[in-house]
Amino acid sequence: MLTLASKLKRDDGVKGSRTATTTSDSTRRVSVRDRLLVKGTCKVNFPDPNKLHYFNLTVSPDESYYQGGRFQFEIEVPDAYNMVPPKVKCLTRIWHPNITETGEICLSLLREHSIDGTGWAPTRTLKDVVWGLNSLFTDLLNFDDPLNIEAAEHHLKDKDEYRNKVEDYIKRYAR
Repeated sequence: MLTLASKLKRDDGVKGSRTATTTSDSTRRVSVRDRLLVKGTCKVNFPDPNKLHYFNLTVSPDESYYQGGRFQFEIEVPDAYNMVPPKVKCLTRIWHPNITETGEICLSLLREHSIDGTGWAPTRTLKDVVWGLNSLFTDLLNFDDPLNIEAAEHHLKDKDEYRNKVEDYIKRYAR
């Protein structure tokens, strides 16, 4: 089984030994998702190395309203994984339409059941969860179907003021 950590270690070791042509060929085969993970926007930390089912993820967006912030997520993989999704909570206070100030997250792939088929499925992986959380700050930022209605309405009413509030939250809570 290939894990993200082993892939990154293998890729780091291989970079030094391959020629430029070979490296560029392998880079073309890497998915967009893998490039996002490798470029440093996501970091995993295991508070207790004996509990691999519990870890923290730090997302540091390099674009969007949230650029410059460091957002901590707590991820717990339940005993019934992969039949049920991991439990995820945002530990960083944030002004975001899809994350409440208390850390609840609206991300379809974290739903155990969904009518539209975008929820959790046994074929999903933790890599999908990391990608999804990272994408909440870019591609999946959704003002039209918010969990934090006040944040979404704030954005619709005054985008500049919304940006200012996000920047203030980053300064206060996400450094």
